[in-house]
Amino acid sequence: MKKILASVFITLCSIAALAQKPGNDRQVFLNYLDQLAKPVLSNLAADKLKANMIVDLSPRIDNAAQRKTYAYLEAFGRLMSGIGPWLNDESGDAKEQALRKQYREWAIKGLKNATDSNAADYMRWEGGQSLVDASFLALGLVRCPWLWENSDAATKANVQRCFIKTRNTVPVYSNWILFSSMIEAFFMKYRYDYDKIRIEYGIREFSEHWYTGDGMFSDGMHFALDYYNSYVIQPYLNAIMSIANADGRYKGFAPKLEQISKRYAVIQERYINTDGSFPVIGRSIAYRAGAFQHLADMALRKQLPQEISPAQVRCALTAVIQKTTEPANTFNKDGWLTIGLYGEQKDIADFYINTGSLYLAAEVLLPLGLPASDPFWSDTAAPWTSVKVWKGQGTVQADHSLNLR
Repeated sequence: MKKILASVFITLCSIAALAQKPGNDRQVFLNYLDQLAKPVLSNLAADKLKANMIVDLSPRIDNAAQRKTYAYLEAFGRLMSGIGPWLNDESGDAKEQALRKQYREWAIKGLKNATDSNAADYMRWEGGQSLVDASFLALGLVRCPWLWENSDAATKANVQRCFIKTRNTVPVYSNWILFSSMIEAFFMKYRYDYDKIRIEYGIREFSEHWYTGDGMFSDGMHFALDYYNSYVIQPYLNAIMSIANADGRYKGFAPKLEQISKRYAVIQERYINTDGSFPVIGRSIAYRAGAFQHLADMALRKQLPQEISPAQVRCALTAVIQKTTEPANTFNKDGWLTIGLYGEQKDIADFYINTGSLYLAAEVLLPLGLPASDPFWSDTAAPWTSVKVWKGQGTVQADHSLNLR
């Protein structure tokens, strides 16, 4: 019996390894990117996003009419922040490069239409939610210099004008202060006039007041056990710091943030179960694979901690993508994401969730910004921590908290 069980175990492991060959994983990411991005960017490039996007709303939506007006910028900004690194890359086989060429063309036209007040798809740039999603678009442009450099002068001027409109919104005293910081960091990166105070405020509140310990920040004055350290806080802090700390202004915080970010990457990797599922905790869980933006971002920036290899992160994130897209009703008949975590589950949505909100799921795609030849993609498949533990492997390292002094 023991021999039979051992044989079955080996067979199952072999099947899992076959499904996770390096080349196959990148294709899983690319297929997911295409499925997510095509409805949004093809329609926006044709100036028909508002005409064709089906906007579904949470059953407990707070203001249906207003939320719908924000939905288009939510979809565009969040999608661009996730696929920006891939658009900026030049690697891949002929098929991937052709796909990128198409998406670059759509992205350039989409950015133009979203910010041109004469276009049908001109988006809403004023109001609280606009600050949020303008910042995601700013993050996308920070992650994709190619798109900014290849946009025409009129589009650049329109983007600047639209982003400036968001300064009229006073952010909520929470992760929202990073939305203001990100837009100013965008201005700083591309040599426009920027507000130093908005950058300083975002960094200082988190660095001086809101670190709670063991690799996590509170979301404002109170800590919540959710995925906001990944949805927003740590990816934003790292992106803003990469720009604002160029002169060493935040040299005291930079090494601490590195330790914090690495610890949280370890935690995130350990959240991923053997089948790619993960704990259903906290608000905004309908963002699906976007819950692992931080882990994906750390891989993109080649800042993963020593105890987790790029290959095991690749395999874990591939499993997350496959798990969260497994149900047939993840996308509706017209190709738009449905509200839910595992298929359509509208009751799981918070009061602010609409179809556009869901495209934060694109953040898991960040490692596509690494060349196809990078070890993240080319190294042999490796089991992530949960697989090691629950398959009875003896090579699992003990987990230890981070104690900053």
